[in-house]
Amino acid sequence: MKKMPMLLELFLSFAKIGVVTFGGGMAMMPMLQRDLIEKKHWISEDELLDYYAIGQSTPGIIAINVSTFVGFKRAGIFGGIVATLGMVFPSLVIISLIATFIDSVDHLLWAQKALKGINVSVAALLTSVVLQFSKKTVKSFVGFLCLAVSFAAIFFFHIPSYVMIVAGALFGIVFYAASQKKNLERAQSGEQKSDGDVQ
Repeated sequence: MKKMPMLLELFLSFAKIGVVTFGGGMAMMPMLQRDLIEKKHWISEDELLDYYAIGQSTPGIIAINVSTFVGFKRAGIFGGIVATLGMVFPSLVIISLIATFIDSVDHLLWAQKALKGINVSVAALLTSVVLQFSKKTVKSFVGFLCLAVSFAAIFFFHIPSYVMIVAGALFGIVFYAASQKKNLERAQSGEQKSDGDVQ
């Protein structure tokens, strides 16, 4: 019972985000930043980026995966379920309404123009998110090199995105292990030098 206010807040927060977000999970990031980080302080920017990375690497829709992670962090398993339901509920209602009337309006010129306008707006949102994501995650030359190689592989050579995600994860592990080994060797070398100076 003590978790009820938090569960209700989770549901309403993600329902509000779900009802006004166009363009999918990536376009949702600015709203998640503003609502979950700046206003409610539920998660940090690094956590949000981690959730997006995991959500992109696992089956399912990114937005739903992220809402599940945030809900779980705030209120355990029930929090994850409630947050996910909050994210899905508005889409379910809106899509059901659209499906009911789409046959009667899809031939109308104003409906076609509206959809084209929405597509352009979504493209702008996604571009903005990509730039924000890049600024926060690419912090070194190695990171920039990974970004460039991944973009070239997907855009020019049409390599599936899941292949690049797995390759990026493996590269991160190998790079971290190599860095740790190098740091350990430096530390051991420094200790030996220190012992030699003492003698």
